Amino acid sequence: MEGKMLAAFFDTPGGPEKLYVKELPRPIPKEGEVLVQVHASALNRADLLQRKGMYAPPPGASQILGLEAAGTVAALGPGVDCQWKVGDRVMALLGGGGNAQYVAVPAYQLMPIPNGMSDTDAASIPEAWLTAFQLLHFVGNVHKGETVLIHAGASGVGTAAIQLCRLAGAVPMVTAGSSDKIEKAKELGAAAGFNYKDEDFGKKCLEATKNVGADIILDCVGATHWEKNLACLNTDGRWVIYGLMGSGEIHGDILTKLLWKRGSIIGSLLRSRSGSYKAELVKAFTEQALPYFARGGPIHLLPIVDSVYPLQNIADAHQHMEDNKNMGKIVLEIPV
Repeated sequence: MEGKMLAAFFDTPGGPEKLYVKELPRPIPKEGEVLVQVHASALNRADLLQRKGMYAPPPGASQILGLEAAGTVAALGPGVDCQWKVGDRVMALLGGGGNAQYVAVPAYQLMPIPNGMSDTDAASIPEAWLTAFQLLHFVGNVHKGETVLIHAGASGVGTAAIQLCRLAGAVPMVTAGSSDKIEKAKELGAAAGFNYKDEDFGKKCLEATKNVGADIILDCVGATHWEKNLACLNTDGRWVIYGLMGSGEIHGDILTKLLWKRGSIIGSLLRSRSGSYKAELVKAFTEQALPYFARGGPIHLLPIVDSVYPLQNIADAHQHMEDNKNMGKIVLEIPV
């Protein structure tokens, strides 16, 4: 229907069963924005938190779930004078609104879909890969030869970070909760993997690095891992926290241990960053990483899709992520 669209929606915070598909007004692109007809969108942990009422969108962002999408340019808003034209295949980093048939997005947050890539693969790239790229380069300041310990190594961000580490000449190691997930991480280039459920990953990381430890830790878990993180953090290491799946409340002498290591704790979120920061990030990723998604080169970056659900089954998709069953991204197909 003209001026309308289908979108994922929930009336009150709660579990996956609260989600359903609703007809809503189609967004109108504002100054500097592009209207994208969405063919596929992907899930992120932030979507689960928002659904539970624990993570409100930034001011001005769409209230609809979805932090990344892939599709085609449907219309250009006022003042858009750039490379994009109607019909171009694009993928987008979003503050929200991706789980819908249309989304309006600032032009500087668009990237071209690599030639030959499907919409479902493309939808798995923007939030996860830009997050991983940001954590490594903008926040963690990764250098060639450094060791990076990546928690949730089989997640969307984890599988991206493994490959981006290899691209940067760093050595990725991971933690995960099953042998299958660890094997998947190793297939993508992880030098070692540790099952946090049945082994001390702090000790194992030290053993694997000959008691040097990790120069950078990418941590989406938080409190439950803090002692082991500090145990295996190298002197002058950077502990980058970008999520708190294991709580944020720490009980213990973290500061003394951190001071002894001369370590840094850096907190980072992407969704709430400024437009200029996101523009710089998208530009850097497009120039430095996106070309490696093309096949045939010496290094080939591979988006990892765990499963694909139709939009009307979004509750099942959320439950799959909530159960920690996914290896890679969970993608939604949006009806055109």
